[in-house]
Amino acid sequence: MGLAIAIGMLAELKKDGDEHADSFRAELLAVNACLASVGAPVHAEPERIDKLDNRSGIRGFPYSYLHFLRYAYAHRIADSAWIATPLPDDTDPASDPALEAQLDPLESHLICHSDAEGLYVPVEFDYPAFHDELPGGILGSSYRLLEELIVVAPAIGVELVNKALTDREAARINELVSCKHGLYRELCAWLALYEAARLSIEHKTAIVFC
Repeated sequence: MGLAIAIGMLAELKKDGDEHADSFRAELLAVNACLASVGAPVHAEPERIDKLDNRSGIRGFPYSYLHFLRYAYAHRIADSAWIATPLPDDTDPASDPALEAQLDPLESHLICHSDAEGLYVPVEFDYPAFHDELPGGILGSSYRLLEELIVVAPAIGVELVNKALTDREAARINELVSCKHGLYRELCAWLALYEAARLSIEHKTAIVFC
């Protein structure tokens, strides 16, 4: 089992007919109820989207990869000079004290989110929002997620130019991931999420964990 990340889901579902999109529309109603509860603007999911230029070579990965990335973010927040090194394969980063400490305040959109389901939307709000009718129960902001990914980037060896990922750097990360070299787990999750957040903001579409 692993995490798949989708963007532009309503537009894709509509290609198979409106009946396939109805269940997702119901999720979007819950999204907007959640946004209203925190005083944020509603999200209008586009029903048609131009081709998405996703530079991540992988759309899905083991859940543990997300935990390794969250571990790196938690340590970078605790120490702005912290640099990641590859963890042993048998490490459980989800039980790390630094990561658990970042869970308590419920502030991080990267950390405070379901591993397996749920959404991020291109709406600005400060903290993860909670709603019982949402898949995973937690809603994140694509804007805040992107900011946190930019924060952790130097700790895992990602070089950004004016806080943006170049095509050349994306290609380098894809190569490291495909070769399973070094921090490939952190880099795989980082690139998939970065591209999802970038495209979510650019095209005003939700990120869906599924």
